[in-house]
This record gives sequence, structure tokens and C-alpha cells, in this order.
Amino acid sequence: MKIKELIVVEGKDDTTAVKRAVNADTIETNGSAINNKTLDMIRKAQQTRGVIVLTDPDFPGEKIRKTIAEQIPGCKHAFIAKELALPKAGRGIGVEHAKPEVIREALKDAQYMQETENEEISREDLLDAGLIAGPGAKERRELLGNILKIGYTNGKQLHKRLMMFQVSRPEFAEAILKLRQEDIHE
Repeated sequence: MKIKELIVVEGKDDTTAVKRAVNADTIETNGSAINNKTLDMIRKAQQTRGVIVLTDPDFPGEKIRKTIAEQIPGCKHAFIAKELALPKAGRGIGVEHAKPEVIREALKDAQYMQETENEEISREDLLDAGLIAGPGAKERRELLGNILKIGYTNGKQLHKRLMMFQVSRPEFAEAILKLRQEDIHE
């Protein structure tokens, strides 16, 4: 599988994992200390070949993703669920621990994140679905992020993320139905 876009990852181990999964070029941010030189490289790549951001499913990874989204519009974003980015043994979480098929799937499902004021899903919808506040809300948000392939967010950020990925009301309703079915099976 050849990927045209450049893939933004955090470090060398992530590059190795991506290259095991697909034929692609990467740009490494060297962790959460993303600097202007790296942002300029990403900006140039976005203008010439396109960019897919694939960071670790943790706080530093989200910080990098947010910085890139704010500074370089039009990038695609790919997400790996936390449970699929854990090492076989030891500690840590990251793209480097994901299996090649998980990385391929995440890249295939990459989406554009756009600033938009088009609110199809309200905060009340999120409350009604048990995604904000209350027991199990965090777990439901994590499942929802996996179903919609938009990654995990905290309660405050979920509404914004749904708008940025332009999740429609029917998509949201279908995801909530799947989420409730998974709740029943557990």
C-alpha cells in the first residue's frame, strides 16, 4: 500500500512502524516539542503532497495534533485506539506498538478536520447520549471516538471535535446505536 501524503509521526520508532505497514514517507516531530522548522516542513508537505497526522493516542500526541491543526489547515488526521497502541510487555503507549494492519486501517480512515460553525450535534445531544458527565461517560466517549474514527477526547473537547470532523446527525445517531449495542454486550 503506497501512501501519497507525508505522514507526521512523533519519532523514529513510529516511522519504523509506519514503514512496516505501508510504503510512505514520514516527518518526525521529535515528540511534543514541535518547533517552527518542523511546522514549516509540514506546511510545505501539505502544499505539495498532502499530510496525514498520526500521533500517539495520549496527551502529548493530542497536543501535537492540535498544534498542527491550528497552524496548518487541510491536513488529514488518522487515529489509533489506545488499546491498539499498547506494548506487548512493559509500559507506554504509541504508534510504534500498533500492528501493521491497525496502522493501515487508521491511515485508510484518515479524515479532514475543519473549523466550522455548523452545529448538527448539540451539547444537549451529548448529555442525552451519556457522553458528558455521569458514570461511564469517559468509556462511552472512548468507544464513540473509535466508532467514528475521530480519536478520544475529554467531555469539553468532544463537541468541538464532532464539529471539526463535520459529523452529521445521522452518523452520530448510528454511532450512538453501535455504542449502546457494545454497552449491552459488555
